[in-house]
Amino acid sequence: MTTTIITNSFLSAEIKHTGAELCSLKKISNNKEYIWEGNPEFWGKHSPILFPIVGTLKDNKYTYNNQQYTLSRHGFARDMVFDLIEKKEDSATFSLKSTEETLKVYPFEFELQICYQLIENELLIKYQVINKGDLEMGFSIGAHPAFALSSQFENYALEFEKEEPLIYTLSENNLLSDETKRLDTEVNSVPLNYSLFEKDALIFKLLASKSVTILENKIPMLNIRFDDFPHLGIWTLNNAPFICIEPWFGYSDTNNNTGNIMEKEGIQLLAPKNTFDSNLTIAIL
Repeated sequence: MTTTIITNSFLSAEIKHTGAELCSLKKISNNKEYIWEGNPEFWGKHSPILFPIVGTLKDNKYTYNNQQYTLSRHGFARDMVFDLIEKKEDSATFSLKSTEETLKVYPFEFELQICYQLIENELLIKYQVINKGDLEMGFSIGAHPAFALSSQFENYALEFEKEEPLIYTLSENNLLSDETKRLDTEVNSVPLNYSLFEKDALIFKLLASKSVTILENKIPMLNIRFDDFPHLGIWTLNNAPFICIEPWFGYSDTNNNTGNIMEKEGIQLLAPKNTFDSNLTIAIL
């Protein structure tokens, strides 16, 4: 497994070339690890990049120009080897380009660049999607970082940036249902409990908050900021010692989805030869 390590005086980060996946984020002063170890007993990933779809397509299929294609959950980028195109002591940039194989399942010419940069106590992740073709391109992109929880799950809480109604959509058979629920909150703080995730991820289509802080015994531990991202997923598995805070552009299909990728709920449309940029910041507190 090929990886690249970047460091500054506060943090170190390690990124797998497969999937350009962040697999470690440590504080230098105490060597504390903040990214889930990827134990397959629970979940064998750390922080996959979701592209060119987020979530699940109905029957794992979609249509484009009256032709049907098949894409598995969260797309193919997380399983492909990226090229390391720039490396500095505190930053690394990775690139994935469309190939003959990707064009068979996703008929758009693209380049996906992911840049990791350490800035004091923060990791800045830059996502860039380039439409290299002559056709408008439909895509989704999302982050899926799993943060390691070393204490009992119930000792943690999520603090949202703003006080707001925390209304989330439920999943059914990996697709989005019409059912919504509202989180019971203590002001803007949500105590963690595995029962919250009995029906899979909590999916927030609309959220005024643009950051979430993980609290350990009411003390801020880590903040994830997602100014550009319109949607958010929060997920874990029963008894798993991690929590995923997942900013997204897009989400799973609904049961009444037409199947046309250009009409998909939450899809991003990128004009030919144009570039899409978004940023995410993980701050160790």
